[in-house]
Amino acid sequence: MIQYNGEQIKIGYFPDNTFLLKKEVKEEKVEIKWFFERNEELVALYFLVQHLREHGVKEIQLQMPYIPNARQDRVKEPEDIFTLKYFASLINEMGFSKVTVLDPHSYVSEALIDRLEVQTPKKYVAKVIEKLETERHKQILLFFPDEGACKRYSTMFPRPYIFGMKKREWKTGEITGLEVLGETEEIAGRGVLIVDDICSRGGTFLHSARALKKLGAEEIYLYVSHCENTILEGELLKGDLLKKVYTTNSIFTKEHKKVEVLEYE
Repeated sequence: MIQYNGEQIKIGYFPDNTFLLKKEVKEEKVEIKWFFERNEELVALYFLVQHLREHGVKEIQLQMPYIPNARQDRVKEPEDIFTLKYFASLINEMGFSKVTVLDPHSYVSEALIDRLEVQTPKKYVAKVIEKLETERHKQILLFFPDEGACKRYSTMFPRPYIFGMKKREWKTGEITGLEVLGETEEIAGRGVLIVDDICSRGGTFLHSARALKKLGAEEIYLYVSHCENTILEGELLKGDLLKKVYTTNSIFTKEHKKVEVLEYE
């Protein structure tokens, strides 16, 4: 979904399935928000920006909470296509005065996109903590499922935390389990909030929740800045292991009783 100064851009189609786009331009300064749903929106964004330039708009800011193609942030084989690099080139070509993103999955994207402003998820996690501690728990315990998450988020909140160390099958790279480290004596009888940047089907968080439950966690919650719709296809939301998932509306477009969506600001 693409918004122009808060108004959604309607993407229509001609019979040959090419875009039919309309936008009256009156402003000199424009803010575009792109809540990624599919790759073809990139083409619509490019057409819109060129239209704005031709009508005299000098300053265009882009808010893109989720960075598409960030998963392909490196290449290992000659046949691998470096999609993040080329995606960033297209964004840079549009010449935005500022590109704002939320909690990017890859540091590579931060190096590739010009005039980038990175928002941390601190205010969203703080909202979840406040909600849980007001309604259910005296003091929620934070859990970071791997070293990367621990480095990114542990300094944001001055409170006890624990972290995970993934166990993988050496040949396949598949996660087979997870060890909980840190102040593990704090877990028993406590509510625990897992914090990370992105969730697909939730395998990492399923292993995390199982390990935390074995150590006596009372209720387990998850915050991720970006939750893919594919979470509904995994095992994470089934049963009572995980109480609730909190996420922003950066890419999640479905509904589920266990998923609470926070409005991106």
